[in-house]
Amino acid sequence: MTPPPDTGAPAARPGDQPTLADDLAVALTLAHEADLIAIDRYRAQDLDVQLKPDRTQVTDADTRVERTIREHLAQARPADAVLGEELGGGDAHAPGRQWIVDPIDGTSNFVRGVPIWGLLLALAIDGVPQVGVVSAPALGRRWWAATGHGAWVEESGGPARRIRVSAVSELADATLSYNSIQQWDGAGRLDQLVALSRRVGRTRAFGDLWSYMLLAEGAIDIAGEFDLKPWDLAALIPIVREAGGTVTNVDGGERLDAGSVIATNGVLHNQVLDSLPDL
Repeated sequence: MTPPPDTGAPAARPGDQPTLADDLAVALTLAHEADLIAIDRYRAQDLDVQLKPDRTQVTDADTRVERTIREHLAQARPADAVLGEELGGGDAHAPGRQWIVDPIDGTSNFVRGVPIWGLLLALAIDGVPQVGVVSAPALGRRWWAATGHGAWVEESGGPARRIRVSAVSELADATLSYNSIQQWDGAGRLDQLVALSRRVGRTRAFGDLWSYMLLAEGAIDIAGEFDLKPWDLAALIPIVREAGGTVTNVDGGERLDAGSVIATNGVLHNQVLDSLPDL
């Protein structure tokens, strides 16, 4: 990936509270550093892969990316908290400013050589994600947003362009990405997924960060999954919302630790939630 674009924001003066534009500029710089580390280890013959206690995979690239981000934040934002997938941290809904890091979302793809993986980096303020960067160097794409600043994508070093969700208003015309049948089944929602799939025009399982970025770009209309942690979700929220979409838990709430997400173009959101009643 190319170096981060100039957001046009003036540098914060010492002692000033940083603006969201300042924070976005920091996040984009960190994404550039993360991409350099991760792409260097992608498809490496000596990649170190371990199993965590929850049986998910972690690689040397995951841990190195997160450590690098933490080191840079300690210099750039020393008063801010950090919550990360690999190295822990605090409560996703803690008051104040907290960066939330998934160093490589889609580690299993990364390990297998599937290019759908990338950094998820968010800044939450009082538990609400306000800045989000998603960077997928193997796809040549980086997306970002900050509240009030719109949602953007950069492709293969080209100029940034603003993105917007679709205007599809009928489920019969919509495309749904459900991520994984196993997740819906494990959550006891497989019958609901099948019922919803019969109402939409098309179903796919793009998976991980890719589903939500396609939604933000207007290429699909609905995405949802279960068994999520705060770092799986936080960076996606500002991008989808600034693109005009809606993101909630399956019950309509907005907690980062609820373990589920339904994201839509906004127009379809209530129709989707109504088709997934509480169990």
